[in-house]
Amino acid sequence: MHISFLLHHGYGIGGTIRTTFNLACALAEQHDVEIVSIFRHRDRPVFDLDPGVRLRHLVDLRKHSPDYDGDDPDHARPARLFPRADGNHRKYSALTDRRIVEYLAETDADVVVGTRPGLNTMIALHTRPGPVRVGQEHLTLSTHPRPLRMTLRSVYPRLDALTTVTEADARDYRRTMRLPGVRVQAVPNGVPAPEVEPSDGTGKWVIAAGRLAPAKRYDVLLRAFAKVVKERPDWRLRLYGGGREEAKLRALVEELGLYNHAFLMGPAHPIEAEWVKGSIAAVTSSLESFGMTIVEAMRCGLPVVATACPHGPGEIIADGVDGRLVPTGDVDAIAGALLELINDDELRLRMGRAAIADAARYDPARIGEMYSSLFTELVARGGRSRIGRVRSSLHRARGALLGGAYVTKDTLVRARQGVTRGGRTA
Repeated sequence: MHISFLLHHGYGIGGTIRTTFNLACALAEQHDVEIVSIFRHRDRPVFDLDPGVRLRHLVDLRKHSPDYDGDDPDHARPARLFPRADGNHRKYSALTDRRIVEYLAETDADVVVGTRPGLNTMIALHTRPGPVRVGQEHLTLSTHPRPLRMTLRSVYPRLDALTTVTEADARDYRRTMRLPGVRVQAVPNGVPAPEVEPSDGTGKWVIAAGRLAPAKRYDVLLRAFAKVVKERPDWRLRLYGGGREEAKLRALVEELGLYNHAFLMGPAHPIEAEWVKGSIAAVTSSLESFGMTIVEAMRCGLPVVATACPHGPGEIIADGVDGRLVPTGDVDAIAGALLELINDDELRLRMGRAAIADAARYDPARIGEMYSSLFTELVARGGRSRIGRVRSSLHRARGALLGGAYVTKDTLVRARQGVTRGGRTA
C-alpha cells in the first residue's frame, strides 16, 4: 500500500513533524511511505527519518537553492484554495495552491493523509478520485476558532476518515459534527523507546519540557516549585524549551528567588538524554491536545505530575500508579504532588517503573499497526463514501463558501493550468 502524508513543514522542530516522522517510519516496515512537505526551509530535516521513507517538498524557500521559489510572482499572491480560517493561511499563497492541486491531482497513493485542518481541507476537495482521504487532527476541535469549525463542518464529509489523538476529541467530533460515512477514530501519537538508559530515580531534578507559551502555564510550575524549595531546597528544576514567554519566566525566577533552583535551559534535541537526568517530570498546562512530553518522560522512567486539563493527560496517566493528576492552575496541589514523590523514594521509584511499562502502549510499532489496519479497511471499502459525497454536494449547493474552502470551477482550472513544476525529492 502506498501511503502519502501531506505535512506543512517537514524540516523543523514540532510535535506534528515528530509524530508524523515516527508514524511514517513505523508504517514503512510494511508499506510504501512518503512525506510531502509543503515548504522546505532547510537542507536536512531536524528529526531522523528511516531510509525507507521518501521526503519530498513542493515549495523550496532555501535562498541558496537553484530551485528557490521565493521569487515566483505567485509566492507573493494570497492563497485562494487553502482555507482562510486555518491559522497558517498567511504562509500559503497562489503558488502553494498550484503545487498542492497538481500533487493531489496526480498522486498514485492509495491513501493520502493530511496533518492539519487546512491540508485536510485541500485533500478532501482536490484529491483525484480513487485514493482514500484521511484527515488527522493534532490539536482539538474545541480550540479551533468558529470560522474554522464551520469550514471543517462543510468539508469533512468528503473525507473517508478523521483521526484524533484522544478519545475525548473524537467524541467532540462525533457529537458536534454530522459526518455520515466518515470513520472518526482516536489513535494516539507514537513515541519511540529512548536510546538511553532510563532514569534511576535518584537525581534530585524535576524536569519540564515544551514551548514557553501561555497555555503551558510554566508560571504556575515556578510558583509551585518555590513552595517545594521551602521544604526541600536540595531539589532543583530544569525547564527545556523556547518561546515568547521566556523573558517573563526569567523575571519570575528572579522574583521568586529561584535563581539557584530553577533553570531555563533552552531547546534540547534529542530530549531523552535530558529527561533521564531527572527523577520527576512536571506538566502544568491549562490545555493539551495530547501530551507528547508526558509519554516521552514516562518512556524515560519518570513519573509525571500533570494537571488534569482537557483531553490528553487523563488518558495517559493512571493517577497514583505511574504519575499524579492535579487540578489545573492549583499551585498548592502541584507543589503537594511534587513533594509527595520527592519525599517518598520508594513511591517515586515504583511509579517510575510503572511509567516505563505503561508507556510502551505508545510505541510507534503499535500505533503503526492501528493505522495500517484502518487504512487497509478503508482501501478495501473503496475510498470516499457515497453518503459523504452526497452530503458534501448538499453543503455546496447551499452556498457554504466558508473560509475560502470552496472555489469556483474556473478558479480551480486556472490553478491547475498555472502549475509550472511539481514536487521535488529531498
